Amino acid sequence: TFFSRYGEGGGAPSFLKFAKSVGITLAELDEWRDHREFDRAYRECSEIRRDYLIDSALTRRFDPSLVKYLLQLEYENEAALSRSPDDIKITLEVVGE
Repeated sequence: TFFSRYGEGGGAPSFLKFAKSVGITLAELDEWRDHREFDRAYRECSEIRRDYLIDSALTRRFDPSLVKYLLQLEYENEAALSRSPDDIKITLEVVGE
């Protein structure tokens, strides 16, 4: 519910804001991801957050370049913290001319 109602209060939803709202640290929240049900909820919230950021960039509420940067950071962080052996790892290499 925290993530789905976030557009009403301004700003983008974040896991740090959620952790503060329930009185824990971001590190503690990350530890909870060891529990399968919580990890599933965490991923759902990530999808809601991503959708919110993309919609905000498309409507120019947020700067599209900043949103692109935030989404890239989120992707890299999720890849580094991946708890699923089935996750696909993708490496992109930009080659200049």
